[in-house]
Amino acid sequence: MSKWYDKKGPQGEIVLSTRVRLSRNLEEYPFPSRLDAEGKKKVNETVKTAVFEGGNTSLEYFEMKDLTRLQAISLAERHVISPDFTDRKEGAALLISQDESMSIMLCEEDHIKIQAVQSGLALEEVFAKCDEIDSLIDSKLKYAFDEKIGYLTSRPTDLGTAMKASVLVHLPALTALGQIPRLAATVSKLGINITGAYGNRIQPAGDIYRVSNCITLGITEETAIANLKSIVLQLVAQEKSAQEKEIKTPSEEDKIYRALGVLQNARLLSTNEFMEMISLVRMGAVNGFVDIPVEKIDSLIIEMQPATISVNHEGLDSITARDAERAKQVRSILS
Repeated sequence: MSKWYDKKGPQGEIVLSTRVRLSRNLEEYPFPSRLDAEGKKKVNETVKTAVFEGGNTSLEYFEMKDLTRLQAISLAERHVISPDFTDRKEGAALLISQDESMSIMLCEEDHIKIQAVQSGLALEEVFAKCDEIDSLIDSKLKYAFDEKIGYLTSRPTDLGTAMKASVLVHLPALTALGQIPRLAATVSKLGINITGAYGNRIQPAGDIYRVSNCITLGITEETAIANLKSIVLQLVAQEKSAQEKEIKTPSEEDKIYRALGVLQNARLLSTNEFMEMISLVRMGAVNGFVDIPVEKIDSLIIEMQPATISVNHEGLDSITARDAERAKQVRSILS
């Protein structure tokens, strides 16, 4: 079955994906940090029963202890779970759809973390999917909720809506122009964060950034989504304008074709080199220099991450073997 990231979504030239997470806790249980394994198991069974009895049979149930370390990290690389959840084993569980667009983390920081993800800029649509599951669970179980401060969560910074919405954007031209620190400082005053999505949070691999809301208290979900969408659309417009200027220079065009040549011929590709080259090729594809669908590139970015390669291809017992397999897969897909 195809995955959510195999498709190109709205504003897909710049926006890779949209994700919304809702954190919830059950009133009758302490937070997961104060629950033993048996208590967490009760929470998981209670939520699983509520979801399945509510008629949602599109989700499969897994316990994190049954996954290998690589399988768990690969789920995080594919944006199914949070990086922190990869370390949760005893008492942690996961509900996930086949296309990986919907998941529910059980006993992470909070009892329930509902997540939906979709290609492109689709904040309203993704929130609606989360809200549907949220309403289903809420109709069966009693959430920890306060009339003044909203949903009660393990992190005080999540109180209120307990909603975290984020959008992945590819900003190679603005990065090259050194504009990201200024933009990040500006939007932070509006309750929006810009951080690196892969590798270094300040100088991310592949020039891919996560733009997210950081205000959850004293604001509605709809207002938070509208604010985030407005900022993202401004970033999209600025990046497109910057690319139009950058892409016309012979040196930038040369970088794109050299990057494509490396990806089409390399026998070894490290993660960092792949991300650097694919960023240039993606910009070339968006601007018509390279005849490769953007959605194919976006799928590659996810599927060529270290743990995901190792999970999908057996026998990769060293970094060199993994880099060789990455190069082989990239040559096959881009040639």
